[in-house]
This record gives sequence, structure tokens and C-alpha cells, in this order.
Amino acid sequence: MNPADIAQSVAPLTSSNLSLFQLFWHAHWIVETVIAGLMVCSVWVWAIAIDKTFLFSRIRKAGDHFEQAFWSGQSLDELYKSLAAKPEHSTGVLFVAAMREWKRSFEGPARSFAGLQMRIEKVMDVAIAREVEHMERRLLVLATVGSAGPFIGLFGTVTGIMTSFQSIAASQNTSLAVVAPGIAEALFATAIGLVAAIPATIFYNKFTTEVNRQAQRLEGFADEFTAILSRQIDERG
Repeated sequence: MNPADIAQSVAPLTSSNLSLFQLFWHAHWIVETVIAGLMVCSVWVWAIAIDKTFLFSRIRKAGDHFEQAFWSGQSLDELYKSLAAKPEHSTGVLFVAAMREWKRSFEGPARSFAGLQMRIEKVMDVAIAREVEHMERRLLVLATVGSAGPFIGLFGTVTGIMTSFQSIAASQNTSLAVVAPGIAEALFATAIGLVAAIPATIFYNKFTTEVNRQAQRLEGFADEFTAILSRQIDERG
């Protein structure tokens, strides 16, 4: 695109109609692509944030309910039978994995006490790792948008400013009425980049903290449950 074409493309936009829609509609195609991509990323960020908010809310409530049942004195076998088919929360998955290994060792044709505690600990470590991986899913998207969003917006801004300078040179008019619309178009890309990046960074930090909190909760339960099973192993050994 030569300078004359650039000048014609920005001519319809004046300082009197600097609406967001007009800024986007009359921007250079690279700037439009950047803005559209950042808008999609912003929607994606909020969709992930809403999904994770409900996910962690369910995990906390289910964990509280399970621990209440676990420490209520209910038989571990009964609790295992009620959860074995499909545990619906992280702590339940951990409990079922440990109890399944326990039953394999005690209810099989040949009882195997040797290394049982170590095997149970390994099974629960694997279960914790899988649950943490599930909770961290799509957090990389938030981290990427939060870190790269401003730079992508800046790229659109630089492109828009270069285009504006070319149009100014072609029209040979440096009045504010001619300069302002092109600069506004360029800065709009940076603004959209910040709109996408700021919530993404906030949500990433929030959910990372929540993942660490839930991981610590699972590890604490694993330690307590291992101690209970260890005592039973010593009694049966």
C-alpha cells in the first residue's frame, strides 16, 4: 500500500467521530487483526476465569463434605464402596487410590505386607500429581495472555503509528485534526492489549494460589491417611 492509498483510507475518519467502532473500522488491517485477536483472548480469559471459579468452589465444598464424612467415624470400607465407582472430587480420588492399593495387598490370594506403606504413598503421590495437573489446566493460557498481551497490543500500536505517519506525509497536513485519529487508532490496540492482559494476570495469580492451597490440602490428607494405614499395617503384621 503506497502513501496515497494510506491517506485515502484514513481520510473518512476525523477527530469528530472517534468512536471505538470507527477507530477499529478505519484502522490498518494489521491493527484490526491485532485488536480482534486480543478481543478473542479477552473473552477466552474470562471464560477460563468463570470455569475455574466454579471448579475450585466445587472442589472446596466436595473436599469439606468428604473430610466431614471421613472423620465422622464411618467405616473406611463403607466409604470406599460409596466412592469406588466414580469419585467426584480430588480428596475422594486420593482416598480411593490408596484404598484400592490397600485392598489389593490384603484381599489378594497372597498377602503382601512388605513395602505396602511405600506403595500407598507412591499411589497417592501419583493421584495428587494428576489432580494438580487437572486443576492447572488452561492456566498457561492466562499466563501467556497476561505476559504477551501488552506486547501484541504495542505491536499494533507501532504499526498504526507508522501508517499514520505515512498518511500524514502523503497528505502533507500536520494539523491535529489529521494526526489525532491515526494516533487514536494506534493507541486503541495497546488499550485492548491491557484490557486482555490485566485480568489474565490477576486471574493467573489467584488460581495459581488456589492450586497450591488445594495441593497442600491433599498432601496433608495423604500424610494423615498414611499414618492411619501405617498403624493398621503394624497391627496386622
